Amino acid sequence: MFNPKVFVAELIGTFALVFVGAAAGLYQESILSVALAHGLTLAVFIYMYGHISGTHVNPAVTLGLALNGTIKWVEGIVYWVAQFLGAVLAMFLLTRILLLIADANVFNRMATSGELTSNFPYYAMGFEVLLTFFLVSTVLHAAVDGKAGQFAGLVIGLTLVIAILAGGPLTGASLNPARSFGPAIFTSTVTAGTPDYQNPMFYLIYFVGPFIGSVLAVAVYRFFKDSFAVVEEMDDEDEIEIDEPVEDEPVRKPVRKSTTRKTTKE
Repeated sequence: MFNPKVFVAELIGTFALVFVGAAAGLYQESILSVALAHGLTLAVFIYMYGHISGTHVNPAVTLGLALNGTIKWVEGIVYWVAQFLGAVLAMFLLTRILLLIADANVFNRMATSGELTSNFPYYAMGFEVLLTFFLVSTVLHAAVDGKAGQFAGLVIGLTLVIAILAGGPLTGASLNPARSFGPAIFTSTVTAGTPDYQNPMFYLIYFVGPFIGSVLAVAVYRFFKDSFAVVEEMDDEDEIEIDEPVEDEPVRKPVRKSTTRKTTKE
C-alpha cells in the first residue's frame, strides 16, 4: 500500500545524504570529512524520520528489510522509487549550482569511485559486498532488534563512517546503489569517456555488490536468530517441574492414661 509520508521521508532523507555527501567529496580535503558528512547526515535523518519510514535511504537496506520480513515487498518498491528519485534530484540541483562557479570537470569528484573501481572491478565489487554486509547487519541488530535502543541512529551512522574510512580510497565506499546512481548520470569514473550510468561494470560494483552484501547480512542475522530460538526451546524443555516431597506426618502413639491407685490407712 502506498504511503505518501514514507515516500516523502525517504525522498528527503536520500536527497540530503547524496547532496551533502557529494558536496563534501568536492573538496577532497580528507577522507575523514567525507566519512563524517555521510555518517552524521544519516544519523540525523534517522532521528528525524525514523518513526515515519525507518530512514533506509538506501536500496540495499530496503532489500535486506524486505527479505527479513520487516517490510512488505510492495512497500519496498515505494522505498526504492523514492530513494533513486531523491538521489537524482540531489545531483541535478548540485550540478546546476556548480555550473555557476565551476565547470563539468569537477563532477567526477562527486562520484563514488576509487583505486579498484576502474582497474579491478571484481575486487571493487567484493569490497562493496563486505562493507554493505557490515552496514545492513548493524541496521538489523541495532534498529530492527532494538539492541542499541535510543543510540541506534548514532550506531548506524558511525558504521557508515567506519566503512567509508576503510573503503573510500578503494571504491568510494558507496554501500548504496542510489548514492552511486545519482552522480553516475553526470560522471565518467569507471571508464573514461563513458558515462557511468551506461557502463555495465558500474552496476556490477555498485548495484550487485551492495545487494549481495545485504542478502548475506540477512542470512547471518537469521542464523543467529534461529540458533538463539533453538537454545531457548532446549532450555524450556530442560525445565522439569519437580514436586517437593511431602514429609510424612509422624505417627502419634496413643497416650495411656495413668490410673491412680488409692490407698487407705488401716
